Amino acid sequence: MEKVIFYILALIMIVSAIASVSSRKMLRSVIYLLFVLIGVAGIYFLIDYNFLAAVQLTVYAGGIIVLVIFSVLLVHHIEMQLEMAKLSKKILTGLACLIGLGVFLFTIYTNDFTVIENSKTTTVEDIGRGLLSYDAGGFILPFEVISILLLAAMIGAIIIGKGDKLTKNDDTL
Repeated sequence: MEKVIFYILALIMIVSAIASVSSRKMLRSVIYLLFVLIGVAGIYFLIDYNFLAAVQLTVYAGGIIVLVIFSVLLVHHIEMQLEMAKLSKKILTGLACLIGLGVFLFTIYTNDFTVIENSKTTTVEDIGRGLLSYDAGGFILPFEVISILLLAAMIGAIIIGKGDKLTKNDDTL
């Protein structure tokens, strides 16, 4: 049963990813990306990484997609169509993708992956203590660096979104 669910999620993710990069409508591309991120969360649920799946749903499928949709709405028109790439760029991109796929498949089939039984479960309390720990192996510094990076991204999005309004106000002063 798990294999069937995995293949269904993988099919949804592959089709949505192809639709996301090939759609000419910006908003549709973002919605297809949402399906990819939800599929990734489904994979996390399938392998019993419930906390990571919840983070994937709230941060990426929830927060980041909403941020991208607001950026699209602030910067561009909602029905904006993306320009088509030249044939030479399409061929170059296809070759790069085939090389990447070849490296990926070579790596997968040449390594002997061993299955490790996971007998220790990590609770949400353990994860929270690890995130806020100052001790060795704690993640307080990366946690704070990411929060500053997200704050800078939000300020940048506001500045980009108000770009014309800020320059018009400067001209009137």
